[in-house]
Amino acid sequence: MLKKLILFSFVLALISSCENQDKKDVKMLETLNTYLQSSPEKVSELTGEISAEAATKAEQEIHAYLENKIKAAYQADWDSLKLVVNHKELKFKYRKFGEKPPQGWSLYISMHGGGNAAPEVNDQQWKNQINLYRPKEGIYLAPRAPTNTWNLWHEPHIDSMFTQLIEIADAFEDINTNRVYLTGYSAGGDGTYQLAPRMADQLAAAAMMAGHPNDASPLGLRNLPFTIHMGGDDGAYNRNKIAAEWKNKLDSLQKQDPEGYIHDVQIHEGKGHWMDRQDTVAIEWMAQFTRNPYPKKVVWKQSGVTHNRFYWLVVPSGSAKKDAEVIATLDDQTITIEEAELIDTLSIRLNGDMLKLDQKVRVFYNGQLLYDAVPTRNVATIWKSLSERNDPEQVFSAQIEVNLK
Repeated sequence: MLKKLILFSFVLALISSCENQDKKDVKMLETLNTYLQSSPEKVSELTGEISAEAATKAEQEIHAYLENKIKAAYQADWDSLKLVVNHKELKFKYRKFGEKPPQGWSLYISMHGGGNAAPEVNDQQWKNQINLYRPKEGIYLAPRAPTNTWNLWHEPHIDSMFTQLIEIADAFEDINTNRVYLTGYSAGGDGTYQLAPRMADQLAAAAMMAGHPNDASPLGLRNLPFTIHMGGDDGAYNRNKIAAEWKNKLDSLQKQDPEGYIHDVQIHEGKGHWMDRQDTVAIEWMAQFTRNPYPKKVVWKQSGVTHNRFYWLVVPSGSAKKDAEVIATLDDQTITIEEAELIDTLSIRLNGDMLKLDQKVRVFYNGQLLYDAVPTRNVATIWKSLSERNDPEQVFSAQIEVNLK
């Protein structure tokens, strides 16, 4: 009898707790709706705990709100095929191939060659790029670089412009943000070497054609399938030799980490800088991959162009340093920071696709337990995640912060 009374009391307490949470969820979602209509800047104040169901509804509402905002702000840009950001102009043209899948179009961003040349030379290279590749399905989009410098595709403004381009393409053409691909030829290949590791969390795969990496590091490619195509006789700037060196680097990285660093390197013998379209097989190779937005292991290596966010890891705004590196793994409910260089504070973003948010999460670094608690889902984190990058396939509802000093 006593056991039945205890069980009955427990059930009543559980029902009461659920009812209270339901009321909190309703109130929070009502407040979110009010703020989105009148005071969106206040959404960041909604730090109260919400349930998984409420988090899903909040994600949908915030994504829809931001998408409508993007459409209003960039309708003229999309119609004129020209994105203007901070006085930089990114013209683009695109073609559609195949039938649109239920999950949305794939998106291929294809960067032209040229570089340190007269504008008309780069314009001609852009024109060539527009017709260079034909995916079986997807939107093939060829942008015209905003500048005519030698490093036209890996200057600091390119990262943020491409992020916006992906957001805008999703808003106006309904793309699948888990199927965004990056490629480029010659100077565009230079850009692929540089951009792919630092934008890997936004891409499904990348293909480098006839370029030079300069100071790029392959470490960030841990979760991004990467292919290299190079003419065997393309000896300018030692492009062919360096492509072979990158094959060895990627082979070594994958040997040490068999679940990462998927790659394919093809040196086309007898071909020079122009590979007679033998590189076109890279488009189909990329298409077999879909992004994993929440990988179990993240290797984040900062370059000269730093980012504050990479997959589910975040550093405070303004704190990112060149050559900073962090390696973190997720195993069940445990996160282990295996390495951290030039990083003092690290935020870890979470959601229900990664682990069980209603149970304790533990974070270890150098054998020390830095965090041992149940994370809190809240609207503020969802808002932060989506307002940085309105990607409906990579949203986080909880965040924990650890000090690594």
